[in-house]
Amino acid sequence: MCLGVPMTVIESDEISALCARGDETRRVSVLLVGPQPVGAKLLIHIDSAVRVLDDEEAALIDQALVGLEAAMRGDDFESAFADLINREPQLPEHLR
Repeated sequence: MCLGVPMTVIESDEISALCARGDETRRVSVLLVGPQPVGAKLLIHIDSAVRVLDDEEAALIDQALVGLEAAMRGDDFESAFADLINREPQLPEHLR
């Protein structure tokens, strides 16, 4: 299984961007999303940016990854999924 992680652009050119998440930096391809400005949040899969994220969505994905790590350690993880607790699943608009 492959997980996408949100990363922030710290420098960019036409085909790649140097991105950071925590202490990690990684050069990724931006061929699928186009050149991005410094500070842009990107969803990264296997060293390729696959989608541009807004700040809120990037934060939600980060929280989910923190919750996944906590669950794997056997720690409390529910707080990382506060946006999903006490909420019924909803179909996307195009499937309703």
